[in-house]
Amino acid sequence: MLLVDDPAVYTGRDEIARHALQHRLPTMAGLPENAAAGCLFAYGPDRADLFRSAAGYVDKILKGAKPGDLPIAQPTKLELIVNLKTARALGLTIPASVLVRANEVIE
Repeated sequence: MLLVDDPAVYTGRDEIARHALQHRLPTMAGLPENAAAGCLFAYGPDRADLFRSAAGYVDKILKGAKPGDLPIAQPTKLELIVNLKTARALGLTIPASVLVRANEVIE
């Protein structure tokens, strides 16, 4: 099950993860908090990197740049979080090739 990044999902992440695990549904989300709440995976942009990038845009605008003239930026740094506790509860084995790529592994 793929969870969208939405305020309702964010506030209900613990309950959603609990119900998904209860019904043996592997879950993936974009925010790290969802993996910490019990989702199997979180994969998405590194928010600290996004904030630094946004600060660069603010700096340019404050120095006189027109927002419409600035290029649209895509996230360049992504992070993968794997929840091994959830994987074990679902009876899944996460390959070592995935674990070595993970930025964080929740035991």
